[in-house]
Amino acid sequence: MQTDKPKPTDIDSYIADFPEATQALLQQIRATIQAAAPNAIEIISYAIPTFVYHGNLVHFAGYKQHIGFYPGAAGIAAFRDEISQYKWAKGSVQFPLNEPLPLDLVTRIVHYKLAQNVAKVAKKKKQ
Repeated sequence: MQTDKPKPTDIDSYIADFPEATQALLQQIRATIQAAAPNAIEIISYAIPTFVYHGNLVHFAGYKQHIGFYPGAAGIAAFRDEISQYKWAKGSVQFPLNEPLPLDLVTRIVHYKLAQNVAKVAKKKKQ
């Protein structure tokens, strides 16, 4: 499917492409990630909003029926019990648009991923 619409180059323009109610949820998850990882950099990667801190931290994306949250396989595995109520896969979880976002869970997953990324950097410096 080809579209004339340019791909977003920043998170603000990405979010602006969604209906208002979805925009509000995307802004909530963005603000939650920003608060949990204030030193992370926002970029668009894989055509979706991405936070980077010593490598990829997390991604998120909007869809018709859900918000996709992508903390990678380790982030999903570490919180598997808590995400079990949602549709999930090896590196992603889907939060339905018609339910409140589990922002506390998102915060804890981001903190976990931050610690992982920092530990990787520390390990490389020792070698």
